[in-house]
Amino acid sequence: MEPRSAGAPDTGTDTPPAVPIKPAAPIAPTAPAARRPWLALAFLCLAQLMIVLDVTIVNIALPSAQRELGVSDADRQWIITAYTLAFGGLLLLGGRIADYTGRRRAFLIGLLGFAGASALGGAAPGFGVLLAARTLQGVFGALLAPSLLSLLSVIFTKPAERAKAFGLFGATVAGGGAIGLVLGGLLTEYLDWRWCLYVNVPIAIIAAGSWYFLPADRRSGGRPRFDIPGVLLACTGLVAVVYGCNRAEAHGWRSGAVIGLLVAGVALLAIFFVVESRVAGPLLPVRVIASRTRGSAYLAVAATIIAMFGMLLLLTYYLQVVKGYSPVRTGVAFLPLTLTVLVAAGGISARLLSRVPPRILIAPGLLAAAGGMSWLAQLDPGSAYASGVLPAQLLCGLGIGLVMAPSMNYATYQVRESDTGVASATVNTAQQIGASVGVAVLNTIATSATADYVASHARSPLVLKQGLVHGFARGFTTAAVILVVAAVVLTALMNTGRPQSELGPPVG
Repeated sequence: MEPRSAGAPDTGTDTPPAVPIKPAAPIAPTAPAARRPWLALAFLCLAQLMIVLDVTIVNIALPSAQRELGVSDADRQWIITAYTLAFGGLLLLGGRIADYTGRRRAFLIGLLGFAGASALGGAAPGFGVLLAARTLQGVFGALLAPSLLSLLSVIFTKPAERAKAFGLFGATVAGGGAIGLVLGGLLTEYLDWRWCLYVNVPIAIIAAGSWYFLPADRRSGGRPRFDIPGVLLACTGLVAVVYGCNRAEAHGWRSGAVIGLLVAGVALLAIFFVVESRVAGPLLPVRVIASRTRGSAYLAVAATIIAMFGMLLLLTYYLQVVKGYSPVRTGVAFLPLTLTVLVAAGGISARLLSRVPPRILIAPGLLAAAGGMSWLAQLDPGSAYASGVLPAQLLCGLGIGLVMAPSMNYATYQVRESDTGVASATVNTAQQIGASVGVAVLNTIATSATADYVASHARSPLVLKQGLVHGFARGFTTAAVILVVAAVVLTALMNTGRPQSELGPPVG
């Protein structure tokens, strides 16, 4: 995309720059500056950590919760997908609400509501209440997440500071999932699986301290106009796609019901994009995603999260069921992944983000993560942790860290100030729906492959373990293919040039 003047309209497309491009353009602050911005960042990262770890912290608790509440294998993934689906389905609406009502206000409401839903889930007497609580977590998370990223966009506007801030924020997004596994293991083994939900309450109370340090709200001008048809189309389309993936586990991919759900979901989402291009006040303005830079960032986030969260679920079951690890030992086994993500995102990416074109970081990151997934696909029941799981985690962590920091930064690249909430919501939608689809699809592929393997062999404890590992390998291989395809597409699509030190006014 060539730099535009301050008044230039957003055409929704990027063209190869004739001169080096300006960096991921910050959003010009129209509200009072934040008090102590780096302290505000610490609180915002804490709130974001709560959102991200709430997916994987339940992964560790899932076997214990499944046994206590009598949840079937086919239904167990809904403890995860109920959260991610409600979250992802409502994020665009949450972003628009934050734009209209104020980011700081939306942040606090989402934060406190999330804490209340977590307390309800921790006290759940049965599967139904737990599912309802996880859904409520997703609803309030859909208001909280877009306000976080849009607040970050208006607080940090200088290129060097912005690179560092988004590096740390990206590390939180990418590393939070693995941190959740460690914390979940400790809480499940030494307290109870319910504390994996209760823990959000004190985190939310601490994060609420950011209220004093955040810039004051300034509502968007005009009367709020919400795109209700867009909300209905987006939510029902996404639900149909994920539910179709879920049913495929029990009925197979060739089932008429599964095919019908998937086709209906894709059709509803296609209609959604047609409607958004024609309504006066769209839920998701086409200009937000039509940019080659922003669109590439959303693609990178979605592909990475699909692979990462599917991998975390399958590797958790490999370590606990096949290798016999305890919840705590499983959590500790994920520490190398966490640390590598933090180093890659908060160190390598943060230093290079303001110096190189984003695809120089993102495309190799996707390929490195694909290499890690391919390594995991070679595991067998007797594989040693040091030679099997550990090097694969290091490769995955390096790749994920290289992808997430620049992708989160460029997700709001040169977006209009009035669209910061919905642009932030879009990348969060890619993240949450990616987690939901990743868990559903990779879990379905794994369980189907396991069932086929066991059915074709004489049943024994060893055959069952071999069948599980065979299924996991299919899931890891699928994740690797997704990442490679994303790397190829992004390399061709993202033509954003090397950033400069001088900043122009925000555009588009």
